[in-house]
Amino acid sequence: MSELLIVRPDKCVGCNACVRSCPAPEANITKIIDGGRFITMVNNDRCIGCGECVKNCNHGARDYIDDTDECMSRMKKEKMIILATPAIKAVFPTKWKGILDWFRKQGCMIYDGSFGADICSWAHLRAIEQKKVGNVITQPCASIVKYVETYQPKLLANLSPIHSPTLCSATYIKKYLNRNNPIAALTSCIAKKYEFEETGLVDYNVTFKKLGEYFEKNGISIPVSNTDDYEYRFDDQQGQVGAVYSRPGGLRDNLWLHNPDINITTSEGVGKVYRELDMYAEMPDFKHPEVFDVLSCEFGCNIGPGAGANQTMFDVMVTMKEVENEAKSRRKSGFMGRGDDRLFKKFDDELKLNDFLRNYKPVTPTPVPTERQLENVYESMGKIEEDDKHFDCRACGYRSCRDMAIAIYRGLNTPDNCVIHAKSIMVARHSQLAEQHEKLAEITYECLELSDKLKEGVDNIMKNMETIGESTTKTSERAGVVRNLLENVVAFCNDNSTMDADSVGQLVTILETTIDAFSALDDNVNVTNESSGIINSSIGDITNLVDEINKTLHKTTEKK
Repeated sequence: MSELLIVRPDKCVGCNACVRSCPAPEANITKIIDGGRFITMVNNDRCIGCGECVKNCNHGARDYIDDTDECMSRMKKEKMIILATPAIKAVFPTKWKGILDWFRKQGCMIYDGSFGADICSWAHLRAIEQKKVGNVITQPCASIVKYVETYQPKLLANLSPIHSPTLCSATYIKKYLNRNNPIAALTSCIAKKYEFEETGLVDYNVTFKKLGEYFEKNGISIPVSNTDDYEYRFDDQQGQVGAVYSRPGGLRDNLWLHNPDINITTSEGVGKVYRELDMYAEMPDFKHPEVFDVLSCEFGCNIGPGAGANQTMFDVMVTMKEVENEAKSRRKSGFMGRGDDRLFKKFDDELKLNDFLRNYKPVTPTPVPTERQLENVYESMGKIEEDDKHFDCRACGYRSCRDMAIAIYRGLNTPDNCVIHAKSIMVARHSQLAEQHEKLAEITYECLELSDKLKEGVDNIMKNMETIGESTTKTSERAGVVRNLLENVVAFCNDNSTMDADSVGQLVTILETTIDAFSALDDNVNVTNESSGIINSSIGDITNLVDEINKTLHKTTEKK
């Protein structure tokens, strides 16, 4: 199957609205990407195309693909058939005729999908009367078919074998009108693409929303019609009460119009119909109604995910009532003498029921993990106690912790997406941080005490260095005086001839040695002074660093 739903990862915020609104338990894959951000992708193999995620995404992260662009490209090359489904009147109440006229100007043939809905009603009635079907689930809705094929294949025995109204139209056009032109259906349904690909009867699914965007992008203006009549000059017969199929209970109302004694139960809306299908699957057959008329969209095809119009439910129901009244007036004019329906008599005479039947393609269900297999998943989610496994907060998007655990087991989600799991991790990390904070505080206070002692020691060194500087200066001065005095004595001895020469020589030698010693002392004193200066400079740097340490430590304690 083609990719139908698409995700824009840059716009996904991981809010789980798509998971929460999705009736298909395996249609979403939530994962963590770089930066720790959660995004939810589409598992197209298990998606049913209901479009709820597109409608419920407030961030523009979800969209869908239809065949509008491909249809328009092909339309320029060859003559096409445009099949207008009944919802077009509710979606474009003042423009639907103008839209069909535009397609006709492009060389297209225009057919009424309501006529196919009439055939669908006839086929169901005859199949029920002839006992060719038992209790049936209706299938005009492609999302319902996809759900049954994928998640409830045992219900395929109950799923009506009668084609949907759109495919009844396509079958009639191909087999009875002998038209082999490519067919494009104008619909409000995203999932119709699945139906068309699976059966091969319709080539393009052109949704009203994407069609409107195409008109706007290409500057195509569709004229507004103010007339209230709902008749149109189609290339073949216009349908009758099949025109109300697009509203909730439309198929039921058509069947009751011909046989009010048929036991029919209806169900519509994503939040309801799929749970009731699951319930139907668990019930014994004798409790099933003769017809279970089901639609994925709460307000029918008129406000489907591919409609794109701003019509409210009340606007749509007003339009549908007008359509129904007009269709019934045309139907009355078609009654024969005994009150029989002339259209259904035409179908009896010309159509073969077997031409409007289809087959289904069940998908192999994904095995459900055992409770033992789920235990490891619960543990990874931090759910050890039994109550933890039934917290069921639904923040992850699933209805229960068990459903979330199954999704994780299947690789469709991650334990980190569980709020309770994330909260427990946060609490644990907070506890660790608090403990580390306390240890850091102790170390900081110890550092402050050591820093104060270090500063005191440096101050003492500075004082001692000042004393050393003063002492070395005085020593140097005194050594200079003594050295000068000794030099004068040596000179005196050398100049005094009255003294014994040997004694003089010895004395001079001693004095000169003493002078050298004082010179060395003076040199050492000078070196000491120079080193003292370097030491003083280093001690100054150390003092500045100690001050910075103290300031930083004090700031740290203030923040606490």
